[in-house]
Amino acid sequence: MKAVKSFVLLSAAGLWLSCLSADAQSQKPLLAWAPQPVKPAPFLAPNKPLKRLKDIVARHAGKTDWTETEVLTRDYIGQYISMGAGKKTPTVFYADDRVFWWVASGQIRFRIQGQEPFVASRGFLVQVPYRVPYSMETVGDTPSLRFEVRPSYEHPSYPIEETPVPVPGFAYNKASYTGGGKYDEINKPYLDFEKDIVAAGRKGGGFVKDDHTWANVIRQPGIPTPPDSNFGHFHENFGEFWVVLEGQLDFLIQGVPLIRAEFGDIVFAPEERYHRATSAGTGMATRLAITPRPPSLHYEQPDRTGGE
Repeated sequence: MKAVKSFVLLSAAGLWLSCLSADAQSQKPLLAWAPQPVKPAPFLAPNKPLKRLKDIVARHAGKTDWTETEVLTRDYIGQYISMGAGKKTPTVFYADDRVFWWVASGQIRFRIQGQEPFVASRGFLVQVPYRVPYSMETVGDTPSLRFEVRPSYEHPSYPIEETPVPVPGFAYNKASYTGGGKYDEINKPYLDFEKDIVAAGRKGGGFVKDDHTWANVIRQPGIPTPPDSNFGHFHENFGEFWVVLEGQLDFLIQGVPLIRAEFGDIVFAPEERYHRATSAGTGMATRLAITPRPPSLHYEQPDRTGGE
């Protein structure tokens, strides 16, 4: 990929919205000078361009209970978590943000306040609104494996009848609170990917969308890999990461060789680096794209001809 100057002429749909009608916005992208650092933003540990699920699992061979952090940004921490058969989590909630999961294997019984308990198996997406208590339990005779995304640098709260897990440097004190998040037409307790998307022939859509988080299911047929001259788009001030839910995907990230990712792999692009995601292979491919602050601005190259 060619080096990109710190200021490049880009199309930026969504800028100067007060000057355009909704129809005009969708029809005619605008041009702007958009800032990019001369030296691309680094991959700060533990973030890497690609983390393969098979390598993650291999690092914990012989263990049933383990946690590994795959993504850490100012907004989110993303972890693979394995939980042995019959193991349970305490009941917790988070103060101001949703928590969501993708189940990679096994079965997990979710108990979410206000909902009937349900069992999520491979492919399920599950979410819990802020201030809504929940717990999980592995059911069946094999461990469960989930990818969990929650607010970074935050510790959970516990209902008063639960016993908090100690956190070094913190004391859990009694306090009162009010309110709690809700589900709606987009934000639902769960999505059965195999049933609701694959079997139904759907292309996906938003699974989590609120004032902080956008987790978008994108399902498309494979296409030939576009040329490197099509380098996609970038985001101002935040990184984007993806979980491959199905098939094979090609990712081109500024300064990184082309990535071919498969089921369960995690791909990460730092803030202000161009990136592009396209379905590959001969079948369908699906990614869960995760960004903050929807609808997030996409700065795109003016002569873009394809890709995400």
